[in-house]
Amino acid sequence: MRLQLETLRRSLRARLLLGTLIWICIALIATGFALTSLFKKHATNQFQATLQVHLNQLSANFEVNAQNQPFLTSPLSDPRFTQPLSGLYWQVSNQQYSPVLRSRSLWDDALTLPHSLAMEPPPHTMTTMQFNGTSLRVLERRVRLPDHPNQAWYLVVAANTEDLEHAISEWVRMLSVFLAVLFVSLCSAAIMQVLVGLAPLRSLQSALHRLRDGSLERLEGKYPQEVQPLIDDFNNVLDHSVQVVTRARAQTGDLAHAIKTPLTILANAAGRDLDQPGPTGDLARLVSEQVNNLQHHVEWRLKRARTAASISLSQIRTPVAPLLDQLLRVMKRLHAEQDINVQIRIEPRDIIFKGEMQDLQEILGNILDNACKWATSSVSIDVSTYNQALCIVIDDDGPGLKVEQREEVMKRGVRADEQIPGSGLGLAIAKDLTDLYGGALILDESPLGGLRVELRF
Repeated sequence: MRLQLETLRRSLRARLLLGTLIWICIALIATGFALTSLFKKHATNQFQATLQVHLNQLSANFEVNAQNQPFLTSPLSDPRFTQPLSGLYWQVSNQQYSPVLRSRSLWDDALTLPHSLAMEPPPHTMTTMQFNGTSLRVLERRVRLPDHPNQAWYLVVAANTEDLEHAISEWVRMLSVFLAVLFVSLCSAAIMQVLVGLAPLRSLQSALHRLRDGSLERLEGKYPQEVQPLIDDFNNVLDHSVQVVTRARAQTGDLAHAIKTPLTILANAAGRDLDQPGPTGDLARLVSEQVNNLQHHVEWRLKRARTAASISLSQIRTPVAPLLDQLLRVMKRLHAEQDINVQIRIEPRDIIFKGEMQDLQEILGNILDNACKWATSSVSIDVSTYNQALCIVIDDDGPGLKVEQREEVMKRGVRADEQIPGSGLGLAIAKDLTDLYGGALILDESPLGGLRVELRF
């Protein structure tokens, strides 16, 4: 879980998407609450305005006769006042708050309002009450007629809030559906925007992969103006690296010529006195021996320099199968007296090594020579690819190596058994060349009982 969070934190795509989606959620939720609040306020105001119209009409038609009896000069216009329990009601109460007139819609019931309303100074008040199990919004007005100034009347209009609540809930439902569709649309647009916006980075990643493989020498193509300066700087660094390596190779050649010529002169001079008796011959042999060592050392260092340069600049590809077939023919001649059975498996047959043929030949040649030298009867070679990496596994059925010996034998000049002829340089050379290509050489116990050498490039 922690690794996944760290991956998300380091992913530019994940950070952009997560930030966009969180902002979309917050914005849509806030919009939903705001629109719902506005609609609820608007619907409630319209509901109350309708009640106000009915109350005004009731007030306009209200009269009191000579006997101090209230009556309406004409019925109210809304037909729901005449339908029993329609949800729209009116009522007139006297000063003692007793109903004296009421709408047909109340049937035999009456609205029982809190007496505290009669004590309130405003000319009309709004409240909510329960009636027959339903919620009513009530608008009340206290009136006094000029002919009866000492008599107060309370005119009440009430309406069921069920329609208002239904309208609000329907609005919330429709708004939720709309916001959900909008959320999906915005998320899809955000994903597309991120994918399209980061597409140049994916192209850059692919170009870098081809550059690392050697199929490209420079980054080419059209990139956004925000990325193009990075591409230009990177290409400048590549050009500078090529120049540095080229100069290094030229200087290496110059150094080889400068050193090898004096060494050749010394070797020739010493060679003339090798057969001389006494100190002269001893000195000549000593000089000849040391000059040969220096020549081998110079050749080895120059070869490593050439290999490093070729790895940096080369686009060379070496097929593995033909090279292995050639090496196996050589090994059969070198170790013909041992009658070694060599089995090879290459899948697929067109596997390639990204580098010089001579380097791979030297790596595999040294390892196969050791395997055939130590094997009892069989050697197996398995070549495959794993995660775009070249894997070569060589097993033998020889005595193998102890765990503490495996690291030592890859040091220059170290031999596992002095009774077997050799210089102790084979694995060291293979290890050095493998490291130059950024690969790995691993020694392990073989299923055949001997040593397993695994190469990964």
